[in-house]
Amino acid sequence: AQQLYEGISLGSEGSVGLITYMRTDSTHVAEPALQEARNYIREAYGASYVPAQPRVYRTKVKAAQEAHEGIRPTSVLRRPESISQFLSRDQLKLYELIWKRFLASQMVDALSESTTLDIQTSVTGSDKEYLFRATGTILKFPGFRLLYQEGADNPQEEGESQALPKLVAGDPLRCQELGTAQHFTQPPPRYTEASLVGALEEKGIGRPSTYAAIVSTIQERKYVRREGGRLYPLPLGRVVNELLTSYFAPVVDLDFTAQMEEELDSIARGEREWQTVLREFYEPFAHNLNDAMQKMPQTNIPTGETCGLCERPMVLKRNRWGRSFLSCSGFPECRSARPLQEKLGVDCPRCGGDLVARHAQKGKRRSTFYGCANFPTCNFTTNQKPLPDPCPDCTGILVRKGRGKALCLDCGQECPAPQLESALVEA
Repeated sequence: AQQLYEGISLGSEGSVGLITYMRTDSTHVAEPALQEARNYIREAYGASYVPAQPRVYRTKVKAAQEAHEGIRPTSVLRRPESISQFLSRDQLKLYELIWKRFLASQMVDALSESTTLDIQTSVTGSDKEYLFRATGTILKFPGFRLLYQEGADNPQEEGESQALPKLVAGDPLRCQELGTAQHFTQPPPRYTEASLVGALEEKGIGRPSTYAAIVSTIQERKYVRREGGRLYPLPLGRVVNELLTSYFAPVVDLDFTAQMEEELDSIARGEREWQTVLREFYEPFAHNLNDAMQKMPQTNIPTGETCGLCERPMVLKRNRWGRSFLSCSGFPECRSARPLQEKLGVDCPRCGGDLVARHAQKGKRRSTFYGCANFPTCNFTTNQKPLPDPCPDCTGILVRKGRGKALCLDCGQECPAPQLESALVEA
């Protein structure tokens, strides 16, 4: 996004900024941009797709930063396909998303027709009647959906119902099959990265410029793991959450950020003194901090691994430099310890063991390399990060080599980016 904003070289046209400033949660759009979008929609898709008046949106975020326009292309005339040769794969995907969503926001609504079918029937030999109901939806006019439609986190659950066959009231129906299914109340779906950002935005936590850092930080610190597109809490995350909510409940409350911003705004408006606001926050916080330092218990983080000497559970600990390692829960009776290994989900090509990330310290410089978890029995290592997908030519192990490329350690062939899209995303 920063590259699209600062400018991309478009051949003879020179360096051109393709999108407006992107660190904003504003939805305001300048009048010239609205008129350009409406004219483009009319010429490209027809007058029936242009609303009578330009659409104006209001931000859902309280105290939104609206000094800038909403995120939009600097000119809708620069279609993604016309400049694709000048953009990288990621740049093109992001620009296409912004371009399509902005245009769709100025198109008319989609029109759907919903049909409800009531089927009244009785069982042979019984005077009881039963009512069955079927619903179906068909799209009558695509509107903005001709250009853009949001993806669903779970297409099977969120997909539209299918169209019903044409029927006339009173038509006899024959039961071809009768099945029974019991449905239970389902818990809320787990967060995806996108739905987590949506929840942060709804609660007024963070800003657009901080959402990516929040999502990456909770994964880098091993609070959650990403699996199948969804975020699952890890033991460390559960323990940290439990301790913080027990000793610092006011600070980790969901409304704390919005409340603090309101307090700071009141200072800026001259309604309150900053010393008073700071004192109201710090005095209770200092009491909670002192209470936590005296009462917070020493907590061992389970890892699911066992000690190789005494078979007790291994727990997660940190050394004096802040680095994590595995230690036997029987310490000090058992002093077994080993470094924390980040498994890559790739099998060792020599012995079939797990490949893990390792770190080497040379003076003040700390470098990362990758090797077999069965060291010293197996001494396989590589400086490039292994990828989960095998080589498409010889099924050998692939390692990352530059942006969008990979190298096979067996046959030495380089693989182009399209063949490695899923592997690079996961990596």
